[in-house]
This record gives sequence, structure tokens and C-alpha cells, in this order.
Amino acid sequence: MKELFIKCKNLYTKYMEIINYLIFGFLSFVVSTLSYYLLRFIFDYMLSNLLSWVIAVTFSYITNKLFVFQSNAKGKLELTKEFGKFVLGRVFTLILETVILYVMVDLLHINDMIVKVISQIVVIVTNYILSKLIIFKNNKVKQQ
Repeated sequence: MKELFIKCKNLYTKYMEIINYLIFGFLSFVVSTLSYYLLRFIFDYMLSNLLSWVIAVTFSYITNKLFVFQSNAKGKLELTKEFGKFVLGRVFTLILETVILYVMVDLLHINDMIVKVISQIVVIVTNYILSKLIIFKNNKVKQQ
């Protein structure tokens, strides 16, 4: 049992960034879905969707900054720039997902549920790449 624990710990350490990204990505999905559901008691579906997206992106930024990419950005200007890049990246992938859905569902007449899964995979991978290579690139906490 101890050997299994050590193997798991070593695997986690080796792939910590990706594993944490998947864990907190799932939690972002939960935050988005739950906030949408709760907001629907107050607002129409469009406003609820927009507000739940804002809540989920904020949650994602905080968890990605602290636990996934371990950014050390500090100060008002540095945090604002980092958050701005994060939001722009998320807006980009929201547009990308919308285009994928439109082309594959409306133009190619592919089942929307299948396309949603495909588009989510594209979005998840794109968000990770943008976060790793652009958003949190220069703000990584130095490991000793």
C-alpha cells in the first residue's frame, strides 16, 4: 500500500500542473453550472448565463493563479494585467466555441451535444495553452 501511495505521489508531483488544471477546471464547471441554476431564480437565462460565466472566470483565475500555475504576480498593475490577459483569453475561447458550434451545428448539421463535447475539449486545451504560454508565463513562483 505504501508503494502505491509513493507511486501516486510521484505521478502527482510530475504532472501536478495538468492534474490541478483538470481538477480546478471541473470545479469551475461546477461553479458555472450551480451559479447559473441559482441565478435562474432571479434572472432570465441569458443574463444568468452571462453572470455565471463572469463568476466562473473569476473563480478560474483565482484557482489557476494560486494552485495551477502558482503565479507570483503582485501589485495592482501586475495583477490587473494578468487578470486582463486571463479574461481576454477566456473571451477568445468563448468566441472560438461559439464559432465551432455555429459551423458544426448550423452549417454542417451535426448533433449539438456531440459538438458541445468536441468544442469543450478544444476550449480546455486552448485555455491551458494560453494560460501556460501567455497569461502566467512570466509570473511563475520559483521552486527551490
